[in-house]
Amino acid sequence: MSELYDLRKVLAELKEMPGQYHETDEQVDPHAELAGVYRYIGAGGTIMRPTQEGPAMMFNNVKGFPDTRVLTGILASRRRVGKIFHHDYQTLGRLLKDSVQNPVKPVKVSQKEAPAQEVIHLATDEDFDIRKILAAPTNTEYDAGPYITMGVVYGSDPDKTMSDVTIHRMVLEDKDTIGMYIMPGGRHIGHFQKQYEALNKPMPVTINIGLDPAISIGTTFEPPTTPLGYNELWIAGALRNQPVQLVDGVAVDEVGLARAEFVIEAEILPHETIREDINTNTGKAMPEFPGYNGDANPAVNVLKVKAITHRKDRPIMQTTIGPSEEHVSMAGIPTEASILDLVDKAIPGKVVNVYNPPAGGGKFMTILQIHKETDADEGIQRQAAILALSAFKELKTVILVDDDVDIFDMNDVMWTLNTRFQGDQDIIVLPGMRNHPLDPSERPEYDPKSIRVRGMSCKTILDGTVPFDLKDQFERAQFKEVPDWEKYLK
Repeated sequence: MSELYDLRKVLAELKEMPGQYHETDEQVDPHAELAGVYRYIGAGGTIMRPTQEGPAMMFNNVKGFPDTRVLTGILASRRRVGKIFHHDYQTLGRLLKDSVQNPVKPVKVSQKEAPAQEVIHLATDEDFDIRKILAAPTNTEYDAGPYITMGVVYGSDPDKTMSDVTIHRMVLEDKDTIGMYIMPGGRHIGHFQKQYEALNKPMPVTINIGLDPAISIGTTFEPPTTPLGYNELWIAGALRNQPVQLVDGVAVDEVGLARAEFVIEAEILPHETIREDINTNTGKAMPEFPGYNGDANPAVNVLKVKAITHRKDRPIMQTTIGPSEEHVSMAGIPTEASILDLVDKAIPGKVVNVYNPPAGGGKFMTILQIHKETDADEGIQRQAAILALSAFKELKTVILVDDDVDIFDMNDVMWTLNTRFQGDQDIIVLPGMRNHPLDPSERPEYDPKSIRVRGMSCKTILDGTVPFDLKDQFERAQFKEVPDWEKYLK
């Protein structure tokens, strides 16, 4: 059998790629400093400037956690994601779409075969304290507490007929308690939890940390692409061409990811909530993908931890910065795949490519590259935009461009909106629609016409495509093709 696929295998490959990985033995404080350092080195995304695209970072000397390393930014570059998957970064959306359609289901292994269970801490141990085991950082000095930001939650329905994985923000509240925010109506884990609550039973889950990128990215798919009953670990198996390995929990009736670095085994308590910032009273949760500090939620779900297991050899705590490019990769590339899935079925051949750029955090904005062949294709671009909004309800802005525009170059996209666009006829406004509640402009006092409650939005389509009958008047300046141009750089 080929080498088993996990985070350590990917890191070994990254180390061989110049500029993609860096580790440091300088001591760093997980409270605000670690995120503050990486903000300058490689966070990107909608982080407060200055920031940049840079290497993934491993911090080997984390204050208070001598036996743990902390990794951040492995996905904070679309080009790096392409290198990890051995695929052109510009067509990652199509790679993921194909993976959804060709699932590879997980396999179960024994505890002996599961490095994630090499060390076991039970909540019944006298000195058990999750805050001393997990080097969970805070992104800022105002966070509600230490957060698990890249923990994949695995849960099932009460009958064990369906299972799912999702990523949630989770704050460490005390020695055995985690507060987890489940966005209403958005996640299958939330659906299962409501079923347990109706039975007045706690829901067993595992929280898996330190995972390879196929799992981290595959996990973030949402309906309609992955409907209830579709476990996104099947996508990870297809991306890696190797099934994800699962192992039975040691303290709860649920499985964990056998090759994770850490696995937290816990139960979501029924009919019980906790104030997210109960320990700090900052009023803030953590920085979210739009680039703003999210408000602390007054009533997040309560998880009681039953055990933590981890690898023996300096386990890796994996974390991300909320508004970083890493979030763009995790949220944006699966969204591109979801859009491509719909448009390829409805209007095949008309949408060449899709890109969800950092400006929208991977969720709020998409750019569609449109191919018009005849007069009959005029208007098809706007249908594509409507399909994109249908594929992903959290999209707010859709930009349409012709197929001679580089959708990965925002200068080219903005050039389109300056030379192939007239605001009075090329803006389509769709008021009063559902969107993501983390957009701070989505409040009734900002736009009482469109927004009755938080999480509603006015959506916008910007049509930067040239009318087909005028195409010959919008040909870009043509330059001579020089195939051997690179010799002039030698």
